[in-house]
Amino acid sequence: MDQAEQLRIIKASQIQSKPLARVITVTSGKGGVGKSNVSINLAIQFRKMGKRVIILDADFGLANIEIMFGAVPRHNLCDLIYQGKNIRDIITWGPMEVGFISGGSGIAGMSNLGRDYLNYIIQNLAQLDSIADIIIVDTGAGISDAVLEFLVACGEVLLVTTQEPTSITDSYSLLKALYRHPRFDERATKVKMIANRVNKEHDGEIIFEKLNAVVSRYLKIPITYLGSIPEDIQLSRAVMQQLPVSLQNPGARSSQAFYGIAARLLDKEEAARQPRRGMAAFFSHIIGRV
Repeated sequence: MDQAEQLRIIKASQIQSKPLARVITVTSGKGGVGKSNVSINLAIQFRKMGKRVIILDADFGLANIEIMFGAVPRHNLCDLIYQGKNIRDIITWGPMEVGFISGGSGIAGMSNLGRDYLNYIIQNLAQLDSIADIIIVDTGAGISDAVLEFLVACGEVLLVTTQEPTSITDSYSLLKALYRHPRFDERATKVKMIANRVNKEHDGEIIFEKLNAVVSRYLKIPITYLGSIPEDIQLSRAVMQQLPVSLQNPGARSSQAFYGIAARLLDKEEAARQPRRGMAAFFSHIIGRV
């Protein structure tokens, strides 16, 4: 029995049928566009709307989320995999009880584990579906294999882009790499673009139109426009103080923009269109290529 078949058996026996968390992956074609800021501020807005939220920091080698949390996690995913920690042991609770899990380098080595280890990990990951309503996966930037695996496994992708020409070009490159991935299914994946650091709201629509025109012509991937985040000195000040602007200054223009995007994501019709895979299925897809 090969590993893929083992994972199908594990998945069938361990994944809870209901409730399943909504998994949202936040990504970007290049670094420095504010992707992690988007992740944590959306998490805060979701919490204000009564949702339980956990962020998985899958940006290996960097610690953007924990810096903005103002806390260093005691454990990460490696401790779950190799040290026998429980899933609850590796969750760090930040502002407004937003949970945070540091991926470390643990995910990269999961595909080499045996069935017993995988069984334990999948059992633990399945617990996240009872701990959180929404799980935000903050990926690395660019088109590495690790980033693409997360995008392929997730049914809901938020693509953060700025008005810099290189950001738009790199966003297209990321979508092209995703489109060419052998396991990408455009019917099962919804890509939604967020324009960050815009001067005017209309600028975000222009960015989307530029990107969508090329994507529609060459890739045939349907993408939608979710909204824009304005260039805001209040957001910059909040980052310097290691606080999400949505907490430090709820009245700031950027905070209001994050609220609007979170509200659109939680719209009943929008939420109903998103498949609920849960975290166990999400990771099974990544580590088992199933």
